[in-house]
Amino acid sequence: MRTTIELSNEKRAKLLAIAARRGLRGYSQLINEALDFYLALEEKKMAGELEEVLLLAGVLTEAEAAEMERKIEEVWRRWQS
Repeated sequence: MRTTIELSNEKRAKLLAIAARRGLRGYSQLINEALDFYLALEEKKMAGELEEVLLLAGVLTEAEAAEMERKIEEVWRRWQS
């Protein structure tokens, strides 16, 4: 799929230089590789954050959890008005 992205002249020049060293005609493949790398990192980060949240299960007592829920509901009520 074709799309347009905004790049600084410096980044474009660096991408073209890397592409030339690899024998590529353009830098689309480099952009795809960079996006794959970034998206994999984000996915890994999200999985780690989920794991951290799941480790919190059972940390609060029933009373503490009920009090926290009450406070959250109170904040939501004030926010909506």
